[in-house]
Amino acid sequence: MKIDVPEGKDPIIYVWGEMVPGIGPAAAAFAQSVYEHGTLGLREFEAARLRIAQVNGCLFCQDWRTERDGVTVEDTFPDAVTAWRTTTDLDDRARLAAEYAERYALDHHGLDDDFWARFKAAYSDNEVVELSMCLGSWLSFGRLNRVLGLDQACVLPSHYSSR
Repeated sequence: MKIDVPEGKDPIIYVWGEMVPGIGPAAAAFAQSVYEHGTLGLREFEAARLRIAQVNGCLFCQDWRTERDGVTVEDTFPDAVTAWRTTTDLDDRARLAAEYAERYALDHHGLDDDFWARFKAAYSDNEVVELSMCLGSWLSFGRLNRVLGLDQACVLPSHYSSR
């Protein structure tokens, strides 16, 4: 990690909850609201989220799977998201979500009229705004975790036994 965390403190709780109390809890609440109040379908949500995680390099975010009503995407989904340009495993909306995520993160100035025409043919204005807000959250907070090395301190409960 790039910052000092007191002995016995959980790095995530410490950074997000204690270090900057006027900002951290608000940021955490925004990040959580993306999951609690989102209306996008699971596949397009996860395609965008995973593509941002891949771009950021956040280990925890790449390992995470969003669950809705006991359902998650299939184990091969991350590979399909990586290959969004050529895979047949994504429908048009999931493919567009992955493309938008990548371009939002790496080339937002290159979002041209052709892209917007394709995107708006598949997504409503409300969905465009929601997905854009989700992307902003994942890009900033996933990158924060990666840059500070917190992604290595985050461990999914299913991985505790393998540490």
